[in-house]
Amino acid sequence: MKQRTLSIIKPDAVAAGKAGKIIADIENEFHIVAMRKLQLTRAQAAAFYAVHAGKPFYDGLVEFMCSGPIIVMCLEADDVIARYRKLMGATNPEKAEEGTLRKKYAESMSRNAVHGSDAPETAAVEVAFFFPGCDLL
Repeated sequence: MKQRTLSIIKPDAVAAGKAGKIIADIENEFHIVAMRKLQLTRAQAAAFYAVHAGKPFYDGLVEFMCSGPIIVMCLEADDVIARYRKLMGATNPEKAEEGTLRKKYAESMSRNAVHGSDAPETAAVEVAFFFPGCDLL
């Protein structure tokens, strides 16, 4: 069954010039329905990560996510959420499997190169946050 999910190439990976390689790895597995590059404002980053408000890492995450440009993509494929999370690898790149995006491109646990939705409900909300319906092909 085809699903859609959100992928974000985070500011650390964009700044390090790794976005092209990450996109190529993603395109080998999934259809990119929509893609754009932008820089989040603090308010946008706070809204996107509102589910984490009050957690110890929240303020740092918001600051990091608006520290530079990001690339957001809507991906589509059968079972894309689980498959993309497997391709991303563990949040801590030291524990990520060889060949995963985080093993290959992440700097650290907090600068881990990519984000992906964790469930169908989350994916729907996250995709809609960045892509109004008319932007999806």
